[in-house]
Amino acid sequence: MDKNKEIKFVGQPIFKQVIGLLDAISIKSLVDKHSADYYYKAFKAKTHLVTVLFGIFSRCDSMTEICEGQRAMGGKLNHLGFAKAPAKSTACDGMRNRDSKFFEDV
Repeated sequence: MDKNKEIKFVGQPIFKQVIGLLDAISIKSLVDKHSADYYYKAFKAKTHLVTVLFGIFSRCDSMTEICEGQRAMGGKLNHLGFAKAPAKSTACDGMRNRDSKFFEDV
């Protein structure tokens, strides 16, 4: 019998499923194409993308809500691929300065 190689997301939250689908598209090639990580040492493009998606799925209205919500999650951030929640100033600088072409291609 052949193994079913279809991706099954049963029992996972929708946000976790979306993060899993990000790996299917080549984020690394898009980062290289747009030089999205050129200026940033700690706040990489993938972290920025996951932070914005977190805000969308959590229905946050401001960057303060997003950063505080991630900080409140504490130990669960490793599921998102974070070591710690980004600082509000870092996330705001990323929103202000990072080119939107990267996000358009994603």
